[in-house]
Amino acid sequence: MNVKLAPSILTADFTRLGEQVRAALVAGAEYLHIDVMDGHFVPNLTIGPLLVRALKPLTRELNVVMDVHLMIERPEQLLPAFIAAGADLVSVHVETCPHLHRTVQQIRETGARPSVALNPATPLSAVEEILPEVDQVLIMSVNPGFGGQKYIPSSTERIARLRRMLDERGLTQIDIEVDGGIKAHNARQVVEAGANVLVAGSAVFNERASIKENIHALRTALG
Repeated sequence: MNVKLAPSILTADFTRLGEQVRAALVAGAEYLHIDVMDGHFVPNLTIGPLLVRALKPLTRELNVVMDVHLMIERPEQLLPAFIAAGADLVSVHVETCPHLHRTVQQIRETGARPSVALNPATPLSAVEEILPEVDQVLIMSVNPGFGGQKYIPSSTERIARLRRMLDERGLTQIDIEVDGGIKAHNARQVVEAGANVLVAGSAVFNERASIKENIHALRTALG
């Protein structure tokens, strides 16, 4: 399986953001993960379309997917701005989209690839009907809102159940992205369960080692 790494800028040093993002992308990351929080759906406030636009030249230069995760209420109102700013792949939460099919259609029609995200306690059945319409399902393996949290162990079986659900429906082309607590010590089990896109924040951007060394450690752990 071709596993893609998606460094999350949430734990990066924002005083050196461009430099750190470039280091992660040059080290071989295939995605750049942007966590957008509104202080309502999750108890934190982060960034908007302007930062996506500022980082887009780097992802374009290095042929990396701009992966935008909208942890916000009423995402349909801001989708056009984020996609215009450069989002290639956009995740919306089923918990915030009462008209999920319409929102997914809006993402694709506006020019990006649609993904749906699930909080840890949301049943997989919540996405069952929308699966044929999306390119990716994002499994949250922590409760969203803050970086640096520990991986919820029950997420591994949840990933495996989602992969079986996709396989049974012949939807093997759909990616499973996992976000939260991904480290070198658990990355392999997450992939073996069926994930093929791994979001990593504090495992990539930290003071214990260089960004290049951290990306290498994750790749090595995957075998």
